[in-house]
Amino acid sequence: MLDDSLLADMAADLPSAVRLQRLVRTLREEFRCGAVCLLQLQQEILAPVAVEGLVREALGRRFEVARHPRLAAILASRNTTCFPPDSTLPDPYDGLVEQRPGEPLHVHDCMGISLHVEGQPWGVLTLDALVAGTFDAKARQALARYALLVEAAVRVTRMEQELRALHMAHQGGAARVEPSAGGEILGHSAALQRLLQELDVVAESGLPVLLSGETGVGKELFARRLHQRSTRRQQPLVQVNCAALPESLAESELFGHVKGAFSGAVSDRAGRFEAAHEGTLFLDEVGELPLGIQAKLLRALQNGEVQRLGEDTPRQVDVRILAATNRHLADGVREGHFRADLYHRLSVYPVAIPPLREREGDVLVLAGHFLEINRTRLGVRSLRLSPEAERALCGYAWPGNVRELEHVISRAAIKALGQGARRDEIITLVPEWLDLASGTAVDAPQRVQAEPEVSATGESLKTQVAAAQRRAIRDALAISDGNWATAARRLGVDPSNLHKLARRLRIK
Repeated sequence: MLDDSLLADMAADLPSAVRLQRLVRTLREEFRCGAVCLLQLQQEILAPVAVEGLVREALGRRFEVARHPRLAAILASRNTTCFPPDSTLPDPYDGLVEQRPGEPLHVHDCMGISLHVEGQPWGVLTLDALVAGTFDAKARQALARYALLVEAAVRVTRMEQELRALHMAHQGGAARVEPSAGGEILGHSAALQRLLQELDVVAESGLPVLLSGETGVGKELFARRLHQRSTRRQQPLVQVNCAALPESLAESELFGHVKGAFSGAVSDRAGRFEAAHEGTLFLDEVGELPLGIQAKLLRALQNGEVQRLGEDTPRQVDVRILAATNRHLADGVREGHFRADLYHRLSVYPVAIPPLREREGDVLVLAGHFLEINRTRLGVRSLRLSPEAERALCGYAWPGNVRELEHVISRAAIKALGQGARRDEIITLVPEWLDLASGTAVDAPQRVQAEPEVSATGESLKTQVAAAQRRAIRDALAISDGNWATAARRLGVDPSNLHKLARRLRIK
């Protein structure tokens, strides 16, 4: 019996994710339906935590309750809620239920029930079918009965998580806290889960952490997670984009100034260090700091004090430093671009964030998240990937990582509408709209590019490279109507890095 199977899983020593996945799989078999989804309520957002029968990218979807009337109706009632095949309310799973060739994309039967834990709304359980009449009165009564067991399974899972957090706290590790609205790190790959576990442990240590990784991996999100799980979580997290700091203003931005310290200093102003007092200071793209500022930053880290420009008396500050870079700072030290003593101060605990191509399976989860964002933004009924598009996404190397994936999905959705797709239809994105043909496949061997011809003028390699870079930047700007952000996307570089390169090449 189903009841016995669910009770056995609750008593078994299973990982929480495995228990919940087995639960939805068992329910799908019992009700002989197309899909079952268990969603948790997080600040007016319903996030899938276990799905069965939906496409793989469904786990990355985030459903805003106010924008999904069916989910809102289910959440508002303590009884089973059903929607007939002719319901005019849009179904959030249209196009997302796995189907065999010839089956319809849209859902015909839908029912669901809200779940409560300790008297508070926890989420919803939904069941969907592609065949009308799947859910009769008997099925609706059964769902109300099984919901009690599902709530019990959720309660057991929560207790296990709380016990693990308490154990980690006693062992000197980091107790789990709920993430804020500052951004969610999505993914289920082993590489990502290992990294998150490591960050949760180091979060409460108070050590300086240096986050390194390629452009677009989401270093800021990982820095926020470190702060949110630290003992300073109730204090401010202050971010400084070092790449955007002009050298003439960097010292004032970091350490502050007093009135009259320089032309334009019309009043006293605290710097970012003082703003982060008792909290966390996040130095993004720290490898871009000029050497002169690096020396003053080192003094602040060593002594725990800053001195405003134009002021004689230093001020004590208590900050935890997080830094991030897409450069190899050790190489910068060897080449004389970065101070060795500052590097060692910042990298007390170095953390390498894996690129997206090394996070197996996370591409589709993240794609689902971006698809739902664009579905809402563009006012589309449903936005999904074709099987060929899924394979194309999984086979691409993602040199721009998560940021590039976000841009690819956004462009593809707009291309679909531009080529005649209607907003009231289920829009299926195909590989041609993803425009990944020029990318490198994950399995493709590394190709050695042909050597450029030697200039007949006898110019040095450095001069030739600089000339080629100028041409590429100017061409990209011309195509992009002078928009630097668009030009940076075309060239596959970070906008701040493009600005710096243009300044070095003296491109106005």
